Amino acid sequence: MKKYFAEIFGTFWLVFGGCGSAIFAATVDYGIGYAGVALAFGLTVLTMAYAVGHISGGHFNPAVSIGLWAGGKFSGKDLPGYIVSQLVGAILAAGALYLILTSSDKAIGGFAANGYDSLSPDGYSMMSAFIAEFLLTAFFLLVILGSTSEKAPKGFAPIAIGLCLTLIHLISIPITNTSVNPARSTSQALFAGGDYLPQTWLFWVAPILGAIVAGFIYKALFNKA
Repeated sequence: MKKYFAEIFGTFWLVFGGCGSAIFAATVDYGIGYAGVALAFGLTVLTMAYAVGHISGGHFNPAVSIGLWAGGKFSGKDLPGYIVSQLVGAILAAGALYLILTSSDKAIGGFAANGYDSLSPDGYSMMSAFIAEFLLTAFFLLVILGSTSEKAPKGFAPIAIGLCLTLIHLISIPITNTSVNPARSTSQALFAGGDYLPQTWLFWVAPILGAIVAGFIYKALFNKA
């Protein structure tokens, strides 16, 4: 249960901090822009990886848990509990963000939800979104698997992972508003509503496929390096 609670708290902070920065601060008035949101997501992972990573492994993302399983670094029997915990944490965070907005009669807008075609920040197609989410999640998992290897320098994995997530957001915010995390996508779509919910499938399928492919690649090519 300690592991599940760690995943709930970690995923809550990821969504609250990352999506919160996009909702509240990424405007012309406050001016943090895409770069600021990207940094916010990287910092949430970095801080929580140090805070509770030693308890649960610091996944905070169903695709990460599945990718670690594919790479032989995580037990399949723990997958359901981790994924449920991550969804709970993400939805609680999205609910808190929703309450903050609606308590002040602010417009919900896109609510930092992910989308393609007309819901893409810059109008990218479904195929563009799929390719981006697949590739970025795959490389994210390769960074996670490599930096947490027993042969990697100790204590630096959260930094590498946080910086990688920052780069991922810098690349893909204009394309999909960046998912690489099915829990994060689901939580925001539930409150954004409208056409965001029917598009959520892509932000489960593409990241999970990318994570599985990366896990198998790492296991086959790099695990014994």
